Amino acid sequence: MPFTVVRMNLVDPDATAQSLSARYQAALEMAAYADDHGIDTIQTEEHHGTDNNWLPSPFAFAGAVFGATQGDSAARSASMRGAGRASGGRIAVTVSAIIGPLYDPLRLAEDIAVLDLMSGGRLVTVAGIGYRPAEYEQQGVEWGRRGRLQDELLETLLKAWSGEEFTYRGRRVRVTPRPFTEPHPMLLVGGSSRAAANRAARLGLPFFPSAHLPELEAYYNDRLAEYGTEGFCMMPAARTPLLHLSEDPDRTWAEYGEHFLHEARMYASWQSKDIRSAVKSAAASVAELRAEGVYRVVTPQECAALEGDSLVLHPLCGGMPVEEGWRSLRLFCEQAQA
Repeated sequence: MPFTVVRMNLVDPDATAQSLSARYQAALEMAAYADDHGIDTIQTEEHHGTDNNWLPSPFAFAGAVFGATQGDSAARSASMRGAGRASGGRIAVTVSAIIGPLYDPLRLAEDIAVLDLMSGGRLVTVAGIGYRPAEYEQQGVEWGRRGRLQDELLETLLKAWSGEEFTYRGRRVRVTPRPFTEPHPMLLVGGSSRAAANRAARLGLPFFPSAHLPELEAYYNDRLAEYGTEGFCMMPAARTPLLHLSEDPDRTWAEYGEHFLHEARMYASWQSKDIRSAVKSAAASVAELRAEGVYRVVTPQECAALEGDSLVLHPLCGGMPVEEGWRSLRLFCEQAQA
């Protein structure tokens, strides 16, 4: 069975406070529904200061998802003891990715530890460095220091989660409580550069390339051998489209194609020619976007026939009406995955 993902970034370019609140609440209801139907993870991310309300606080959202997916307490306890997945409450949340240098390392260590405890180990964090200087400027962080800050962040997290006292910026500190997951919460290093791969290998952390980059995976494995560390690479497939399900794809493209195009164009506008991404689009129209295949609208039967290691559903893409997002999610869970 492929790994199943429901992506949520809560974008809505035309939102009011009331409509955005309704979208957030619907996202939590969708997460609980997805959990009940065996979806593996909710994937979220962060961007700051956007014109379309892109989610800026992925860990706050993750905590709300965990609260909405607690499931049966007896089944939960059995699952945590290693008895397997509990029905109704074992969905993970993957934050892919945080912009690591924008965070205070000690506070982030505390926040992730608390989320790891409250979820029983269901949080996965991918730490990247971002690609938008404007986000650094907004947060008052120097763009030119991002590599050094990322190194400090990752090293600090690993030390902090030990529960032991250590030296941080010249002073002795200790972070409590210790997380639930041993030896530490799932933490991956994201990126598309050799610097990111080297950083992951040096620290013995898994590497999460931002696109299908076999040569970078090979470099990462070589660096693991040189450092004598252990890790693994979670690389996207050569083609991993963002999916929307419909019984009539032509109608869906005609009625809702602008929502897919909105997200694709904004995402593309942020990326330089050096940025490599699994979902990068060059489309300038809905017709071009449909032909490109980065975003795909498929029937449940077509979805069930798709091959690959993972299926990524994006039900609320680009401000998609909530009712249409629900239609897509239900078709995915009740027909395509039945």
